[in-house]
Amino acid sequence: MRARRRADGAPLGFAWRLGASLGLVVLAGGVTLLVVALVIAPQLFQSHLRMAEGPRIEPAVQSHVDEAFASAILTALGIAVPVALVTSWLVTWIVARRLGRSVAMVSNAADRIARGHLDARIATPAIGPEFTQLTESFNAMAARLAETETMRRQLIGDLAHELRTPLAALDATVTAVADGVLPVDGTTLDTLTGQTRRLQHLVADMSAVSRAEERQLDLHPRLVDLTSIAREAVASSTARFVAAGVRLGLDVIGPSPVVAVDPQRLAEAVANLLDNALRHTSDGGDVRVIVRSEPAGAALEVVDTGEGFDPADSARIFERFFRGDASRTRSSAGTGVGLTIARAIVNAHGGTLTASSSGPGTGASFVMVLPARSPGGEGAT
Repeated sequence: MRARRRADGAPLGFAWRLGASLGLVVLAGGVTLLVVALVIAPQLFQSHLRMAEGPRIEPAVQSHVDEAFASAILTALGIAVPVALVTSWLVTWIVARRLGRSVAMVSNAADRIARGHLDARIATPAIGPEFTQLTESFNAMAARLAETETMRRQLIGDLAHELRTPLAALDATVTAVADGVLPVDGTTLDTLTGQTRRLQHLVADMSAVSRAEERQLDLHPRLVDLTSIAREAVASSTARFVAAGVRLGLDVIGPSPVVAVDPQRLAEAVANLLDNALRHTSDGGDVRVIVRSEPAGAALEVVDTGEGFDPADSARIFERFFRGDASRTRSSAGTGVGLTIARAIVNAHGGTLTASSSGPGTGASFVMVLPARSPGGEGAT
């Protein structure tokens, strides 16, 4: 249906349309009241007069009384309806102005977000819980969009930075082969293959961390023994630790806690912690996986005697591609997203993952805390 327009062609505002709608309602009610009063009221009035005790009323007096009664009704309703119209219009105007400002505020903020200004927010109007919920939901949506956009920009920047090194190596190798500087032998092909695999590994890791940070992990939680997950992760990594000359062990302190998690996803997080520990622990070092119950829930800690890090970097160490030591190369430092993925997986399970170290050369500790469950399904207390 086409919107009504003012004389200048502009569409009527929300306040005008709401006022006109309520005015029509009041007018329709007044007309209905008038018709009903004129049909029913005189008969009721005459019925009461006939039941009244006293001398019989003369016809001329009766006619005059009826006319006076009808005139009084018409006069009262004729005054009441316009007064009701004016009053309802004033009240409607006040309410509509407040509603209109709130709707316009949401509309303007939505338009700003559509134009790319993701910092747009709206204040909560004191006009009812429905509008309060609307503004809270809108602000939450805007914050989520801003967070997603920030992640997207960081992801593009990080990916461009990380792709630069292998692409430069590929370009230099191909150019050298084309210029005849390098022969097309097994060494050259191994170099090209190695750089290509690094690119594939990087792309796969970036896809995984993007899904994890966007909370798009497909989780299938069930009650499992946390020690069993730790034991399987240790068994899977033992060969690599032996080859690197690093001792790997598992300690369970007290009763083994039960957690409601996706076993495969949590095993992936533990594997990433072990990979990080192995990468930064030299030959002859130790890595321990400790499982215990805590007041806050079930804890799994990975402690190493490796390089450690500056305590000021304990939060940043989970950022994508973060390196506390800028001298570390990609080959020695991995793709730099393993800890990011591990933290995202733990967070998706309602847990926390923190890191601590006393400083470079003192080793590091990574503590994963998950909500514990009893075998019967009750939460930890």
